This record gives sequence, structure tokens and C-alpha cells, in this order.
Amino acid sequence: MLFDYLLVRARSFLASTEAASAIEYAIVVAMVAVVIVVFVTPVGARVLVMFNNLLVALGGTAVTTPAPSP
Repeated sequence: MLFDYLLVRARSFLASTEAASAIEYAIVVAMVAVVIVVFVTPVGARVLVMFNNLLVALGGTAVTTPAPSP
């Protein structure tokens, strides 16, 4: 009975036009997330280098990036 209910709900979801819009929005959000990750990661590395240069110039010790956890 539960399987039949889920099957009917899945078919109605796939048949509705609102589902297509939701999928399009999900694809756009995923693409934006990829762009953010691709561009923010190198910028973050550059900012770390700038702060390390400033710290060393002020007589401090450079900060290392944390090791990825296993």
C-alpha cells in the first residue's frame, strides 16, 4: 500500500509542470555553487598569502592552511 502511494505521488510529481521549473532552479543553484567554489578557492589562497606576507613583515609567524581531516 505504501509503495503504491509513493508510486502515484512520484508519477504525479513527474507529470506536473511545476516539477520542471523546480528542476531548472535546482540546476541553476548547482551551477552557481560550482562557480563559487571554482572562483573563491583561489581567491582564498591569495588572501592567505597576502596575510602571511603582512604577518612576516610585522615580525610574526606565517599561518599554514589546516590539514584536511581524513
